[in-house]
Amino acid sequence: MNAPTKKLKVATTSLAGCFGCHMSFLDIDERLFTLLDYIEFDRSPLTDIKECSPDCDIGIVEGGLCNAENVHVLREFRKNCKILIAIGACAINGGLPAQRNHLPLSTILEEVYHTSPGLANGMIPNDPELPLPLNKVHPIHEVVKVDYFMPGCPPSGDAIWKVLTDLLAGREPTLEHGLMHYD
Repeated sequence: MNAPTKKLKVATTSLAGCFGCHMSFLDIDERLFTLLDYIEFDRSPLTDIKECSPDCDIGIVEGGLCNAENVHVLREFRKNCKILIAIGACAINGGLPAQRNHLPLSTILEEVYHTSPGLANGMIPNDPELPLPLNKVHPIHEVVKVDYFMPGCPPSGDAIWKVLTDLLAGREPTLEHGLMHYD
């Protein structure tokens, strides 16, 4: 890769998921230092920057949509990113959080707050500060346009490296068989 005239801004966010995809991002290990010659991290837990710049080049989203706050964050994030990558099973198809989709939300809340052991006389939270739960967990492509999908649970650091370096080199990202796995 040749050093670009301008570093690309890369932002990440995590919605309803386990944060495993961000951990895989760190599995790039010392290659992160090489990436820093080509990119500048924007909003990300890696930088602790909370807002995405309006001129972000690449946005990476892990996690699906389980509440109204997730939807709001995703729409704002998409608005600010030229390219959006859905990373991991939760962003692509709802992942493990979507396991609740076969039950009505009211049944889940009733079970958790009224009938589970240890929560006698519990109340279903009703504070306006809490994000409104969605009836189902949704993958992000149902709400915004996604440019690239990076499957895995989580994808490997090598897969993340490959997609990012392809984009930096101006190539269409591809993941060969050996880079796609579902641990």
